[in-house]
Amino acid sequence: MAKGYRPVDRDQPFLLPVDMREWLPGDHPVHLVIDVVAGHLDTSAFHAGRKTGGAGAAGYDPDMLVTVLVWAYAHGVRSSRRMEELCATDVAFRLICAGNLPDHSTIARFRKEFPGAVAGFFTGVLVLCARLGMVRLGTVALDGMKIAASASKAANRGEGKLRELAERAVAAHAAADAAEDELYGEGRRGDEVPQEAAWSPRRRAERIAEALAQLEAGRKAAEQEQEAKAAEFRARQRAGRRTGPPPAGAALAQENLARVIAAREAQLAELERRYAAGRPRRGRPAGVQDYCRVREAAARAEKARAAEADRTAAQAAGPGPVRNITDPDSRLMPTRNGFIQGCNAQNVTSEDGLVIATRLTGDTTDMAWFAPMTAQAEQAAALIGAHRPAGGDGGGIGLVLADAGYCSEDNLTCDGPDRLIAAGKRRDLEQAARGSDSDTAGRDRGGPAVQAMRERLRTEDGIEAYRQRGHIAETPHGHIKHNMGFRQLSMRGKDRAAAEWTFACAVHNLFKALTAGHLTPQALAGLAG
Repeated sequence: MAKGYRPVDRDQPFLLPVDMREWLPGDHPVHLVIDVVAGHLDTSAFHAGRKTGGAGAAGYDPDMLVTVLVWAYAHGVRSSRRMEELCATDVAFRLICAGNLPDHSTIARFRKEFPGAVAGFFTGVLVLCARLGMVRLGTVALDGMKIAASASKAANRGEGKLRELAERAVAAHAAADAAEDELYGEGRRGDEVPQEAAWSPRRRAERIAEALAQLEAGRKAAEQEQEAKAAEFRARQRAGRRTGPPPAGAALAQENLARVIAAREAQLAELERRYAAGRPRRGRPAGVQDYCRVREAAARAEKARAAEADRTAAQAAGPGPVRNITDPDSRLMPTRNGFIQGCNAQNVTSEDGLVIATRLTGDTTDMAWFAPMTAQAEQAAALIGAHRPAGGDGGGIGLVLADAGYCSEDNLTCDGPDRLIAAGKRRDLEQAARGSDSDTAGRDRGGPAVQAMRERLRTEDGIEAYRQRGHIAETPHGHIKHNMGFRQLSMRGKDRAAAEWTFACAVHNLFKALTAGHLTPQALAGLAG
C-alpha cells in the first residue's frame, strides 16, 4: 500500500519535455496532419496572399495557420475566438503553433482570404489520397445537402421593404454628409480615418442594394424566359406545327384564343363557299363558340386570367420573392424539418467515402446540377487516375447514382458516364422491383428516357446497384454534419462561403485517409521516397 502521494510541485522549471513533439504520443494524429500540410501539400496559394518584410513584427507562417484550421474544423471548432483560446490551452493546438499564439483577428483575416487558395488545397488533398491508393471510382453518387448560412430567416425582406430601406439609407447618408459638412467643412472629414479602415464591401447599405439588385435581376430573368417561351410558341404556330398548350400568361392565352376563333371562322366561311358552289349540306356544323377547340382555348384563357389575378393578389398581400440583407447570396431552403436560411451543397462521393467534386449553390432544387457536377467529377477522376500508384485501379467513373431530385429527360440523356437516377421515391422503387407496384398511374409519367430508367430500376441488377446510393452519398454528409459538427457556415458571401465548404470537404477527405489507415508515417515516407 502506498505511503503517500506523488508531489505536486508547480514551481519546478519544466513539467513538459523540452522537445514539443514529445508532449503527445508518437502515434497521435496531429503529428501526421502537421507533416502532411508542411511537406505533402502545395500551400503556395496561401503564401501568395501574405506580406513579408517591411516594418512591424513578422507574420505567422501560413502553413501553421492552415494546420490550425484543419485541426479545428476536424474537431468541430469554427469560432476564431475559440481557436485562439485552444492555441493557448490545448496541447495539440500548442504543438501545431509551436509556441506561437495567433489571436482571433489573425485567424479570421486569414480565413477570409480562402477563396483564392482553397480550391488548390482541396485538389492537393484529393491527389494525396489517390497516391495513397484511395478513391474508388467504380460507382459514385451525387447528392445535395442543405447547409445553414451565417444569416437569420428574419433578415429576409421583399422588394418593397428593400426599396424602403435603401431610400432610408440614402436619406440618412445625405443627412450625415450635410451635418459633417457644416461641422468640419466640405474639404475635411473630421476624423481622418484611413480609407482602408473605413471601407467594407459588406456594409449594410451595400448588402441592401445587392439584395435589391438580385431581386430585380431575377424578375427580369423570369420575364425574359417567359418571353422566350412565348416566342417559341408563336414560331410553332406560324410553322403550322403542333403547339400544345400555351405557356403561362393571360396575354398569350388570349392570343391563342383569338387564333383558334379566327381559324374556326375561316373554316365556316370555307364551308359556306362550298355550299354556295353546290355542295350538299350534311348536318349542321358547330358554331364558333360551340366548337370544341374554341371552348378549350377559352377555358385556358380564363384559367390564365384567374391565375394572373391570384398572383397579383398574392404579391399585394405578401412580400413575394425575398432576399436576405445579412447574406444576400443565401436563400430560404426547404428541408424535412422546415425552411432554413442557407445554401445547397452539391457533392460527388466515391465508393470509399471521399468527396471528389463539390460546389456550393443557391438553388433550392438539385435538377440543374447533374451535368455540371458529373463533368467536374470526370475531371477529378482523370486527375486521380494520373496520380494512382503503379498497379492501382486506373479506371474512370463507371456508374453515377442520384436520387429523384435529378430525374429529367435532359439529365438521363446528356453526355457522361452510365447513370441510375431514381424515377420515384425509394419505397416505390422497391415495390416495383418486387413486382408489387400499385402506382399504375405513375408508370406513364415522364418521357421515353424516364420510362426506360423506370424499367431498368425494376430489374434485379438495377435496384441492387441503386441501393448503394444512400451509403455512398449520405455517409459523408452525416460525418461532416454530426461528427465534424459542421451544420452552419461561418463565412458570408458566395465566394467565401463556397471556399469554407470546400475546405470542410478537404478536411473530411484528409481525416478519412487517417481513420481508414491509409495515412501513416510509413506511407508518407514512401511518398517522399
